[in-house]
Amino acid sequence: MIQHAILVTGGSGQLGIELARATLPQGWQVVAFDRTGIDLTDPAAIAATVAGGHDGQPWAAVINGAAYTAVDKAESDIVTAWKVNALAPAAFAEACAQAGIPLVQVSTDYVFAGDKPVSGAEGSALGNVEGQGAWEVDDPVGPLGVYGASKLGGELAVRTSSARHAIMRTAWVVSPHGHNFIKTMLRVGADRGHLRVVGDQHGSPTSAADLAAALLTIAMRLAENPAAPGGTFHFSNAGAASWADFAAEIFRQSAERGGPTATVEAITTAEYPTPARRPANSLLSHAAIQRAYGITPRPWAEALGDILDELIGAKK
Repeated sequence: MIQHAILVTGGSGQLGIELARATLPQGWQVVAFDRTGIDLTDPAAIAATVAGGHDGQPWAAVINGAAYTAVDKAESDIVTAWKVNALAPAAFAEACAQAGIPLVQVSTDYVFAGDKPVSGAEGSALGNVEGQGAWEVDDPVGPLGVYGASKLGGELAVRTSSARHAIMRTAWVVSPHGHNFIKTMLRVGADRGHLRVVGDQHGSPTSAADLAAALLTIAMRLAENPAAPGGTFHFSNAGAASWADFAAEIFRQSAERGGPTATVEAITTAEYPTPARRPANSLLSHAAIQRAYGITPRPWAEALGDILDELIGAKK
């Protein structure tokens, strides 16, 4: 019998799909809405969905994983980005406060300027992020563009509301679903054989499935225990890499499975201009989530293997 239903937004995205297919304890379920289920630009629709509950019962919690994530397009589609990334979280926070249920808001490394020096990132792909210039949850923010600014607006709306909440920043999310860096590399690598990939932006790739598990852990704890810690947390998989490092590891593991392979040439950000500036350092410290919830992310290369197992098949 289902006793606790968690409302999830962004149901058709990478994270929403993983939240919907996660294994939950008995009595819990995820009810995922995509953009056809909730109009995130309509605060009244958000309020009605939260207040309405599920099957005659109040929602146990809300995980707002939906976002306007087209980073470059946001530079010219400012109003829509702010509606989805800032005003929708504000509406969810208000509705959750009125319903007396917790809100878990997903945010991004793009709230930071990315200018913290990265130390020892090269060659540390399988190591731990801590101590390599990773951003702490209380570091000063300074978004470089509309996407980051609008997501920061969403954080501020939730943080200053009266809703019990947790804000989870993440970065470089990948999965077997939708459009992401892994699938792009496999597709383009199969066609070209040699790729030029940015090598001076560093971060931690994040499995959408691992992120989903962390979000659900926090949402269920907040729902069950009024004393469970809220606030701001970071989650990514462990280890540091550049996009070029990430691409090379994708092709190395793909080759082990009989999949596409290619050589990777590292280039500078200046050689690959985009409308929106990207953070040079997207590394996120896991200290807060380890301290509050005992969650220790696994290495990103290990998580990558699980994704490639699903996309290509097991190692030969």
